Amino acid sequence: MIRRRMKGMAIFLIVLLLVLIARLVQVQLVSTESYSKHHINLMEASVNQRSQILKLDDGRGVFYDRYETPLAHEEIPTLVLFPFLKSMTWPSDKVAGIIKVPEQQLLDAIKEAKEPFAFGETKPINLTPAQSSAINELKIPGVFAVREKFYDKNMLAAQLIGTTTQSESVKKKLHPERELSPEIRVGSYGLQKTFDDFLLSEGESKLVFHVDGFGGPLFGVDVKYVEPANPMYPVKVVTTLDKRMQEAAERLVDAHKIEKGGLVLIDIETNEVRALVSRPRVSKEDPNHIGNKNMMLMRETPGSVFKVIVAAAAIDSEIANSSRTFNCNLRIDGSPDTEYEHGLLTFDQSFSRSCNRTFAELAQEMSVENPDILEQYAGKLGIKDTSSWTGPVYHIDPFLQFDTEESGVIWHNDDLKKDKKMIAKTAIGQQDVQVTPLAIANMMATIARGGEKEMVKTVSKVEFNNGTTVYDFPKNNLPGDTLSPYTAMKLQRLLRGVVTDPEGTGIFLKDLPYEIAGKSGTAQTNIEKKELNKWFAGYFPFKSPKYAMVAVSFDTNESTPGMTRVFADMVKEIHKLDNTDSSYESKE
Repeated sequence: MIRRRMKGMAIFLIVLLLVLIARLVQVQLVSTESYSKHHINLMEASVNQRSQILKLDDGRGVFYDRYETPLAHEEIPTLVLFPFLKSMTWPSDKVAGIIKVPEQQLLDAIKEAKEPFAFGETKPINLTPAQSSAINELKIPGVFAVREKFYDKNMLAAQLIGTTTQSESVKKKLHPERELSPEIRVGSYGLQKTFDDFLLSEGESKLVFHVDGFGGPLFGVDVKYVEPANPMYPVKVVTTLDKRMQEAAERLVDAHKIEKGGLVLIDIETNEVRALVSRPRVSKEDPNHIGNKNMMLMRETPGSVFKVIVAAAAIDSEIANSSRTFNCNLRIDGSPDTEYEHGLLTFDQSFSRSCNRTFAELAQEMSVENPDILEQYAGKLGIKDTSSWTGPVYHIDPFLQFDTEESGVIWHNDDLKKDKKMIAKTAIGQQDVQVTPLAIANMMATIARGGEKEMVKTVSKVEFNNGTTVYDFPKNNLPGDTLSPYTAMKLQRLLRGVVTDPEGTGIFLKDLPYEIAGKSGTAQTNIEKKELNKWFAGYFPFKSPKYAMVAVSFDTNESTPGMTRVFADMVKEIHKLDNTDSSYESKE
């Protein structure tokens, strides 16, 4: 009996020893770089235990504006100090003299430090090239002048650029074929998500200083600069944004207290986004907050801006001749309009003064012969479908620059196309009609170009770290039928009349430094709460079109000003930038 127990115990101990050996082999030899379901890099963790590390760059690609000015970060030549300096005697007076700060300020900062840090009271101190050289020539352990990447807390174009996450579920969804470490971040939405295949980190850049068990430096072991194995990374995503215009747009949207809505600015020649603002602001605390959605890519009721579609169809149908007049003392259902008594108006006057009756009547007439006419012309002007640049990019087909952009809606139910009341409501941009601000801005650019409709770009190219182009996004036309140049020319004249007509809805924009052509829109979105969408969409300068723009405020009320004021202020800013800073543009 005793011998059997001893034999069993021996077998148990042998099995236990084999298990421990197997575990040791796994930890030391097999799973050194991806241990457990969390994919922990044991070798890296071991180094971290006996090192003090300052991460200079996480290795993820970054975004720049069209002049290759950083949009969401700064690369600052700064002074890095390691915490073990507090227990050393070092020439702090020399370092303080070089950066021109009191020596005690340096010593106080180190006294509180628990890990390596970039020196500066409120933000890292920005060293000159001469200061950087002088500091590094001192060769003081734990004192370095390096370039470090700092991300802006209030990022420009936040919803457009988007955010990143370390969520394992998101990683698996975006990269099911790859095993990514817990530290790697991937795009959760916006351009961060769309361009994630390009942006994914190939390794960090960091300073590693080996220390002893008490946190002091291991003398004889120099600081080690670690960078990605592939020198082509991190990549640069060069957007089409103009940082100066983006800053002006964000400032003005906030100054005019647009709580839900924003602004889109498009360069007409290239059909590239120069500025895009969405409000409410991003919420980092709540991922489901509406501020994390790009309102410029979400469809909303456009109101009278949709009359551009009806006008285009009426011009081609030849029912909007100059001699015809419309009774604008009536509502769209034919009842007296006691609020807006415009009297008898021509087609041009009806457009500039936004007479609902005229466009309801025209749409009803055209729909008798062609129930699909409003949908067809919405397609010709590019607001029925999405406007995003789309095409094959390597193994991704289709690749969408705006992956969350919603397509437009004209009718939810085909049966409504034969109902005169529903046709009338649709003609003035109500009922089922919903379009995105981006699509409306693109519509204005299309008209300004003479009817040629193009895809909207917000990224022009992706570059490797050495400046070599990875992918250059070409100009692409939107598919489908287009307007004739004649019809586009007639629309241009109508849009200009909105501003020049003494009773036009855009008269406030008459005396700006650029001549404006455009259309206002007000749509009821909630009758009980008396909520409205307020729009102004247009382009400028009228004779030599350069920019198309939309300013919009959603779910606002009658007491808030229209969008012509925001539009006007942004035009003034653009004119100022176009005419006072040629040196900035020369960097392109």
